[in-house]
Amino acid sequence: MIRFVIIALIVLAAWVLLLNTIRVFRGMKIDWTGVAFMIGFVVLAFYLRHVSGMG
Repeated sequence: MIRFVIIALIVLAAWVLLLNTIRVFRGMKIDWTGVAFMIGFVVLAFYLRHVSGMG
């Protein structure tokens, strides 16, 4: 029973953290070009690792 309480508290804390993060990101001015470049760079790195088998 205590495990369910601990898991419920962890899920609740994660939910609150997610809501606060969303609220903060909505108020920020985000450079989406930089974010897209960063995500593309990481995806390209994983793709090249998968294709070449190195890294």
